[in-house]
Amino acid sequence: MQELLQSIVGEINEFFWGKLLIVLLVAAGLYFTFKLKFLQVRMLKEMVRVLKEGKSGSSKDDISPFQAFAIGMAARVGTGNITGIAIAIALGGPGAVFWMWIIAIISSASSFVESTLAQVYKTKDKLGFRGGPSYYMEKGLKQRWMGVFFAILITITFGFIFNSVQSNTVTIAFENSFGTNRLTMGIIMTIAFAVIIFGGVKRIAKMAEYKVMILAVLYIGVALFVVLINITKMPEVLSLIVKNAFGFQQIAGGSIGAALMNGTKRGLFSNEAGMGSAPNVAATATTSHPVKQGLIQAFGVLTDTLIVCTSTAFIILLSDAYKQPELSGIALTQAALSEHIGSWASGCLAIFVFLFAFGALIGNYYYGETNIQFLSTSKKWLLIYRLGAIAMVVFGSVAKVQLVWDLADLFMGLMVIVNLIAILWLSKIAFAALQDYMKQKKAGLDPVFYKDSIEGLEGVECWENRPPVSRTPEAQASGLTVGHQSQRLENV
Repeated sequence: MQELLQSIVGEINEFFWGKLLIVLLVAAGLYFTFKLKFLQVRMLKEMVRVLKEGKSGSSKDDISPFQAFAIGMAARVGTGNITGIAIAIALGGPGAVFWMWIIAIISSASSFVESTLAQVYKTKDKLGFRGGPSYYMEKGLKQRWMGVFFAILITITFGFIFNSVQSNTVTIAFENSFGTNRLTMGIIMTIAFAVIIFGGVKRIAKMAEYKVMILAVLYIGVALFVVLINITKMPEVLSLIVKNAFGFQQIAGGSIGAALMNGTKRGLFSNEAGMGSAPNVAATATTSHPVKQGLIQAFGVLTDTLIVCTSTAFIILLSDAYKQPELSGIALTQAALSEHIGSWASGCLAIFVFLFAFGALIGNYYYGETNIQFLSTSKKWLLIYRLGAIAMVVFGSVAKVQLVWDLADLFMGLMVIVNLIAILWLSKIAFAALQDYMKQKKAGLDPVFYKDSIEGLEGVECWENRPPVSRTPEAQASGLTVGHQSQRLENV
């Protein structure tokens, strides 16, 4: 039965990822990039500034912009950064890394649009702000059916399938390094996972805030050490990546088609740009202007792929392990790191994978939770979802690895299609929000957003109308009101 299911899923994925999704992702990313005037390059400094500005909310009960960034990064920086990149290189050759970079740069513009829209159309309940594609499909497009369909897709994809991918990778890594029974490891992860998710989004935010930064810095440090001890090989590796990307040099089946397809798939699995997942957490942040969270999440895509994923790629390509066709996934990364710093590195990496994956479990779970609450406010459904998510962690710990990844690719593809349709339809709102933000920045103000900042904007709940205040001579000159000069963090 598993073999039949894997065959069917594989056929669908070949169509999705061989042509359709690559065209959609690149076309949408290029469209947003040009409309936003290469925001991912020209506003990089502003992204860093806004991230530093947002380290605290207006009260202890808020999710700060930095915490929202951390939850998003917790979901992004998971096994996809270690295992996914290894799979991409094994199947697509070193050239997959090049296409992973290109897709990340282009798609960060898509991430800006979807996260800005999530902030514009967010809602608020007793637990704080909520939002995401389901919410902007309902409120912005006035298509609740579309929001419901997306909510079901993301709940299945992240809450169930992606979490089974995370636990699958961890248990294989520990089995390879320590001979640990996979089911036993799965149960240990499940218990820790259950403790966190029953604590609510505030506990999730606190856990993510510290875990992401510490782990990412440590892992990047390991990769930097590997690069430094192999610095003379770097020109050769960079040349290999570029040549293989365009089919000039074939390694491990790395034709240009295989490199492009696998670089895109694994890159998207890692950075999630345009998929509609990060907007769910972007909406939770307390901020004065939607564009601030859009910039922060776009920066998250660049950080995830160009730094963390590239760290794994260099660890692998600076070794000879990738030339062994029998190696793939976590086993390939473990073999490569062991070649650089000794056999003990395999166990060290298994621990890294566990910590990365555990953070991703939490972030993935939250995406499902907020969409379950979009579908129904009944606590019964939330409990059923939590129990299902827990069960999938156990299932993934012992499942066949290829089937798990194939299912992840299938549902990820469906999410991308639905979300891209929505953000292309609503993109003029994000473009107008950026214009409002830049207008205020040029006037020397800290940008503040109001319902009437965008003419004709409907379906907005959490942003007040501009207060009826008089204009100062300076504001008259810039076309802004005095109300813009007071930063409002509550947005309600």
